[in-house]
Amino acid sequence: MPSVSVVIPSWNDAELLSDCLAALARQTRLADEIVVVDNASTDATAEVARRFGARVVQEDVRGILRATAAGFDAAHGDILARLDADSIPAPDWLETVVAHLGSLPTPAAVAGPGEFRGASAFVRWFGRRVYLGGYFRAMAFVLGQPPLFGSNMAMQRQAWEAVRPRLDVSARAVHDDLYISIRLPREVQVAYDAELRVSISARPFASPTSIGKRMLWGCNTLLEGTVRGRLLQRRAARRRARAKL
Repeated sequence: MPSVSVVIPSWNDAELLSDCLAALARQTRLADEIVVVDNASTDATAEVARRFGARVVQEDVRGILRATAAGFDAAHGDILARLDADSIPAPDWLETVVAHLGSLPTPAAVAGPGEFRGASAFVRWFGRRVYLGGYFRAMAFVLGQPPLFGSNMAMQRQAWEAVRPRLDVSARAVHDDLYISIRLPREVQVAYDAELRVSISARPFASPTSIGKRMLWGCNTLLEGTVRGRLLQRRAARRRARAKL
């Protein structure tokens, strides 16, 4: 069986992190290690992580891309899974991750959807169908394959090793999942698995300012990938490679 590391970047999310780690303790297939990246938190993030037996990696320079990369670089597993601090995975989440990645050729990654919690029925519907649904559909068209989703994803170590040299972790105001998706070399296959079930907080929709910030970061991430990452050239190359399979 492959070993599995779960990486969780966290900035001042001690309370939500506790719920995430409790859910990981109830998995039908337990993680071999859990790495919590304390991204310059001023709350009890590190203490909560250690209380649940997680290994804490300190990343004092703020930034979600930098924090994710620090966690993946420090992890030891054959499979590197990724959750946000507000993610609550279903009990069979890791079991499903291992089974799906085991069925894919190396190097590969897998991502799944999110079910929003803590808001009205309309906000939860909007988040799942419009916000996330639009993200997966639009980026699958742009990238030529499904994008990664930071609240619910995993990749084989070989996939991380293939993409790591392409990442500029100093890039600010970017979504790490989309940024990494854009920078993936064409040999890395990303699959979408609707059976990867994770509950996530609806806090991105708490205010127009929060929504606007996420949209601005999305535009900046695409700009970074298109201008500096030669997105369109790699999309065409990936489609040609898939056509030969």
